[in-house]
This record gives sequence, structure tokens and C-alpha cells, in this order.
Amino acid sequence: MPNLQELENAMPVAPLKIVALPSAEKMGRRINDYLVEFRKSVHNDKVKNDPAFHGYIESNYLVNVSVPRFGSGEAKAVFGESIRGKDLFLLVDVCNHSITYKMNGYTNHMSPDDHYQDLKRVIAACNGKAHRINVIMPFLYEGRQHKRTGRESLDCAYALRELRDMGISNFITFDAHDPRVQNSIPLNGFDNFTTPYQFIKALLNAEDDLIVDKEHLLVISPDEGALDRAIYFANVLGVDTGMFYKRRDYSTIVNGKNPIVAHEFLGDNIDGKDIIIIDDMISSGGSMIDTAKQLKKMNARRVFICCTFGLFTDGLKAFDEAYEQGYFDKVVTTDLTYLPPELYTRPYFIEADMSKFIASLIDFMNHDASLSNTMATTEKMHSILEAYNNRQNIDINMD
Repeated sequence: MPNLQELENAMPVAPLKIVALPSAEKMGRRINDYLVEFRKSVHNDKVKNDPAFHGYIESNYLVNVSVPRFGSGEAKAVFGESIRGKDLFLLVDVCNHSITYKMNGYTNHMSPDDHYQDLKRVIAACNGKAHRINVIMPFLYEGRQHKRTGRESLDCAYALRELRDMGISNFITFDAHDPRVQNSIPLNGFDNFTTPYQFIKALLNAEDDLIVDKEHLLVISPDEGALDRAIYFANVLGVDTGMFYKRRDYSTIVNGKNPIVAHEFLGDNIDGKDIIIIDDMISSGGSMIDTAKQLKKMNARRVFICCTFGLFTDGLKAFDEAYEQGYFDKVVTTDLTYLPPELYTRPYFIEADMSKFIASLIDFMNHDASLSNTMATTEKMHSILEAYNNRQNIDINMD
């Protein structure tokens, strides 16, 4: 684990506990395994003898918690053990639609609203006994409703203020649609992390013949909203960037948004180059597939799609068909939200594992240590690129 010495010389805020809600149980188990491994490697006599380090090295940091429901659909949160004086990290995936519950004899799939209410129930069940409450919500609840246009609600800002009023100390999310929503809680901790290092690591592990330079690779933003991500990614890789402009029909609304009329490309020649499309999420995927299709028409060599959240709200059929027609080559997405099991069987899918990063993040926060080391991904990306290029040079020399 990086910067282990910094943690060994720091005092924990309080005994660490992870509260993985049912929506994030799989991720919670992975994070717990990494934390157990991290702390077993700590070499500090104070850990064994100092009362302040009581409970520091454990075989399990997961809290026994459940959210049972009544037949009416109402619910409650129940802790199966004491959380008094603990530094709690609550983990929730508001996009996990696979969880169901019975209501009046009908089977309902849990919505983001249901998961958010369960999160509040768990915070309420703490009953003021926890030393500190930190919420890790990878997909920011109502993150796409971050600003008000006309007569509409301002859901994301209100949710953050509600959690603040319930007593949480820190809020951690990933690739927020617009991080400026943190202005709604300016005096509270709000950390927004991005995933470019995990993208390039997963992609380089899957593809052994990528040439990362200006002549062979280009990073594309599918719209103006993702341009900052694309520029950063391209600068670190040392390649050029381009952008698609979405021309929308603002006279109509379909499924809550203005339909896209056309994608206009702004950028350099892509003939024969590998393309990386980077964005925060795949929702239905129609826009992303259309972008990839146009890039192939412009004679792109290969198209790799990198998105933090793979929601696939309309299923995988459109992606299966687009892959068969050669519109894209790989889809890289993280495990920060629920992924349908059938996605793992697709030849085009690459998973970017985030559990080790979150475990490291939790460990640093439990010590009140600086997060600058975890947020500084540029050096990590440079090191993995160097290792990848050296491996390629060795292969070439061997041939």
C-alpha cells in the first residue's frame, strides 16, 4: 500500500467500521478484504500496546446491519452490534436495481429513491452514538439534477443538505456530473474522485499492442460536458484530444431530456488511429454507440469506450449489435455501481476494479491523513505507461 509510513505514524480518529448497505454488499466485502490486508502489514508497536489503537487490526471491519421491510413497503434500519465511538464509513449504491422487496403482494425493484431512504434510515439508527459518520456514494444521488432550469426541483443539492443536517461529516463520491453541487454544503467535507488511472490500467492490461503517442492514439469527448476529463486524460497520455458537439432538439422532451439530432465532430484527423472515448456514464448508451459509429465511419482503427458508471438502462442488446457490426472494440467501466451479471460474459467488456482504491481512501481518512496522495493520479499513470512501453520494447527486441 502506498505511503504506508505516513499511516503508521498517524493516530486513527476512532476504531474503523464499514457499513455496507445491501446495495453495496459485494463492494463492501472487497474493500474489507483489502483493509484487513493493509493493516496486517503495519509494523508499529503502538498498534499492539497503545489503547488508542484498540481494534486497529481486525479480521473483519464490516458491521452487521440490515434494512428489513414490512408488507406495506415501509422499512427500518437495524444494527446487529454496537457502533458507539466508531468511525463509520457508509457505502451505498443508489443504482442497484437488482434488489427487490415485497409490497402488498407485489415485487418491486429498488429505485435510487429507495436506496437513499435506506441510507437515511441507517444514519438515523446510529442515534448519535457513532464518533463520526462518512458516506461513500459512488454514483451521486440525483447528480444529473444538479441545477435548476425553470420550474423544477433541485434534488441533488437538497439531498446533500439533508445528509448534512443528519450529522454526516464527510461525503465521498466519484465523477460527479457537476462537482459544483458541493457549494450547497460549503462547510462540510465533499470529495469527488475521478477514475482515469483505473481506466488506463484496465485497458493496458487487456490490450498488449496499444501505441500511446500522438500519431497512433486520440482521446475523444462525446460532448462538451466531458471535455475536461478528456483533456486531462489526453495530457497525461501525451496525445491529442477531440470533441463531439451534440445538436439537440430543444422543442421536445423525450424520457426527460431533449433528443439529440446529430453529433458534430470537432478535432484533428483520426484516420487509422486508435480512439478512446471517455465519459462519466453510459445510461441507455444510444449516444455513445452513435459516437462510436461516426468514428468508425471516419476510419478510426479501434474504438475503446471508457465510462465510470455503466448503467445500461436499456439493456445490452444495442451494445451487442453495435459490437457485432464493428462500431467499437471494448467497453471499460468500473464496478462502482451494479453491473448486470450477463455483462461479464460479453467479449467486449473490461472491468476497472475500484475496491482497492476505496479501501486506501478509507484508511487515509480514518487517520485524518492528507488525501493528496490518493488524488494525485498523474504520476501513477506515468509509471504504468512507462512499464507498459518497456514491456512492449522487450517484446519487440525478443522478436
